[in-house]
Amino acid sequence: MIEQLPVLLVVLPIIGGAVPLVASLVSDRAGWPVATLTLIGQGGLAGLLAWTVSTSGTVSYAVGGFAAPYGIELVVDGLSGAVALLVAVVSLGVLAYAREAGPHSNSFYGLYLLLVAGLTGMTVTGDVFNLYVFLEITGLAAYGLVASGRDASAAVAALKYLIIGTVGASLYLLGVGYLLAATGTLNMADLATKLGEMAAYDSTLVLTAFGLMVGGLTVKVALFPLHTWQPDAYANAPDTVSAFISALVSTVSAYALARLLFSVFTVEFLTAVPVARWALVGLACVSIIAGSALAVSQDSVQRMLAYSSVSQFGLVVAGFAIATPLAVVGATVHLLGHAVMKGGLFAATGVIERKTGATTVNGYAGMGSRVPLSAFCFAVLSLAMVGVPPAVGFVGKWYIVLGAVNAGNWPVVAVLLASTLLTLAYFARLVERLYFAEATIHSEEGLSEEAPVTDGSGQAVSFGMIAVVVIAAALAVALTAAVPAFEQVLRETLPQLLTQ
Repeated sequence: MIEQLPVLLVVLPIIGGAVPLVASLVSDRAGWPVATLTLIGQGGLAGLLAWTVSTSGTVSYAVGGFAAPYGIELVVDGLSGAVALLVAVVSLGVLAYAREAGPHSNSFYGLYLLLVAGLTGMTVTGDVFNLYVFLEITGLAAYGLVASGRDASAAVAALKYLIIGTVGASLYLLGVGYLLAATGTLNMADLATKLGEMAAYDSTLVLTAFGLMVGGLTVKVALFPLHTWQPDAYANAPDTVSAFISALVSTVSAYALARLLFSVFTVEFLTAVPVARWALVGLACVSIIAGSALAVSQDSVQRMLAYSSVSQFGLVVAGFAIATPLAVVGATVHLLGHAVMKGGLFAATGVIERKTGATTVNGYAGMGSRVPLSAFCFAVLSLAMVGVPPAVGFVGKWYIVLGAVNAGNWPVVAVLLASTLLTLAYFARLVERLYFAEATIHSEEGLSEEAPVTDGSGQAVSFGMIAVVVIAAALAVALTAAVPAFEQVLRETLPQLLTQ
């Protein structure tokens, strides 16, 4: 039974996503209950699988009984188990937010569960072509969710996302073709073995495959200058969708990049072809600085958070590219922590906008007294993103810095310190507006945190929406306590990832 859990993780949300579409013939309100039951089951399966992996080791499943390299293999180890659990938990949390925030159509929840299936498939697949399939499923579902916004700008943002995302996926698929031509296999473990046996790291086919596949995934991760789809998508999508995709889509894409680096090409490739390592580190460093600089110049809070993601994922990719155990542990911790922090920040902006109508940095003036609980959680999440201890954001950055120092990569250390100061600049500006500036948006006297209707957008705010924001802020601090145990699980996985 345990061996079948990886495939159940993928199949369950696909089946669950089809149910609301069929139920539309009877009821247009069946989507949320079906999605809730599906994701509760998904969370239980992911938790059981993560526990099994942490106690008993890697779990693999050959789809259809066809063994690799000819069949499709699903593999869950300490790293992929953690990401699969993250996908399930965050998906369920954002679903609680969506109960009031919407959209409420059955088609929305069908796309929502399809996106969960795509993200989970990307996490557990052990096949580079199958990764492309799930990458496309994820993309198509994400495009549809972004387009579900009521304004025409949402459709434009979705179209831009579609065009750029298709380019990224196509680049990745071309790289898969070159890699197949060079090795004759698509299985990740088999590819690592074949590439090691061939020692053909300087082969034109292999180098081209690496460049195309990494380039395609960096589009999905949204590293600068391949990030242009992200600010528009985050700013124009519904609040629920912004919180969901900001937390998970780029996160799982960055995980896929790590898998490609360590489970396919391996550290030996990065050592044999130093230009590949330095190109990736250089791209990451440019993204770190450019994303932070662009975030500082934004007036829209959502666009500021989007550019912040460009910077933070540059940090994650830099840690993976350094490819030392400390740096990879730090990149992984920051990857998972960022999903919680950024999802919580977008959820908080949605609550504040619904209660007050505020969407800009200046509009947040005086919100600390207007919506004290949401503002406090936003401030906690902001400081966690900066890396103020004891938040999980500090731990991830600290490990990456230690890894860079041990590797003698001082330019990365300098970039990290500069980006931290820039991150402090734009988040401190928001916190200052929240608590030390006079309100520019006025409301009725006596407005409470749980008031159903405001003078801003005039939209309701539910207990579930507030709870999601509070839990995210609490986790941004509490997850630090789990880092030592998680580090131990990762270190048991890292020898397999870092040395094939």
